[in-house]
Amino acid sequence: MGNITLTDIKKNNYSLIYNLLYEQEKLSKQEIANQLHLSLPTVTQNLVALEDAGLIEKGGQFASQVGRKAVAYTLCLQAGIGIGVEILKKQIRILAVDLKGQICGCMEYELLYRNDDAYYKEIAGYVSTFIEDSGFTKKQILGIGFAVQGLTTADGQEIIFGKTLGYTGLKITALSGYLPYPCMFLHDAKCAAATELWNRRDLTDAIYLSIGKHLGGAVIIGGQTVMGKQDHGGAVEHMTLIPGGRQCYCGKSGCMETYCSVNALLLEDESLEEFFDGLRNGKEENKVRFEEYLENLSTAVNNLHMVMDCDVILGGHMAPYLTEEDLAALHKKVKEKSAFPDEADFIFFSEAARDSVPVGAALAYVKGFLEEI
Repeated sequence: MGNITLTDIKKNNYSLIYNLLYEQEKLSKQEIANQLHLSLPTVTQNLVALEDAGLIEKGGQFASQVGRKAVAYTLCLQAGIGIGVEILKKQIRILAVDLKGQICGCMEYELLYRNDDAYYKEIAGYVSTFIEDSGFTKKQILGIGFAVQGLTTADGQEIIFGKTLGYTGLKITALSGYLPYPCMFLHDAKCAAATELWNRRDLTDAIYLSIGKHLGGAVIIGGQTVMGKQDHGGAVEHMTLIPGGRQCYCGKSGCMETYCSVNALLLEDESLEEFFDGLRNGKEENKVRFEEYLENLSTAVNNLHMVMDCDVILGGHMAPYLTEEDLAALHKKVKEKSAFPDEADFIFFSEAARDSVPVGAALAYVKGFLEEI
């Protein structure tokens, strides 16, 4: 272990003060000194440095019974902005998050996917317009995460398995060549799981099921998503649910994807809203379809739970349409299949369903920024 230098100590104090303000949001110089057991001159020096860097600002004064009121310091939440872009077959969704992960701008564009240069240039144009219209400067933008329905390299520079839209082998340069910011690809289900972890700091071990047009999954162990040896850990969508069953886009048959995704539930050109409106209004055909869907989903969830023995979180586009009654019905079916029928409930809804994918893509850059301070 090397010797700790004066520079290391200064950097540590700088980081400690910023992180304390990040957690408590508003503090005086004296409160910072007291909580971190630092001298006032040290705190003052670091506050000046943080203020010069544009990371904090004076945010008014604290009330005082006697003497001069203490100056309050607070974060500049938009000192760094992460951009997340969700690429879907017929649309793209772009949003921005600040350093607390709060959404501070969102747009959706209808755009049919094409694997050509003109398409990627068009996406980059929409992103640039979004950033400009939101009033963000180039300096504020930490980077752009592009969430895709496919597996990516660990560094996010290439899609290594993207059969849903046929972009296997696509390199990030197809997009980054038109944008003056750091860019990377991220697996959409892993993005959704990252958002869940951000919102639930108490979450340690879980299986995250992202139920969208296509199914996706993520395994969370020790508060981290586990990617596995070849970066496809959590790809539950391609676990065989029914041998010899429906044909999957991966080329195999009977995958969970073909029985537990939104596409597996809906008729062609039917929306989730249309299906669930019919279901809630007692439409018999929808009830039959949903019963069959829950039966298949319960088998899948039971298999996953037998392996991991942890919570299963349901997220993705379908989650906002599901009710507590639906969850109770799913629990009942899983318990009937389980070898351990007396277990407590372990299936829960995601706390951030609708925007979890693009938020998670944006958070990748926010987390990296915060770790560097």
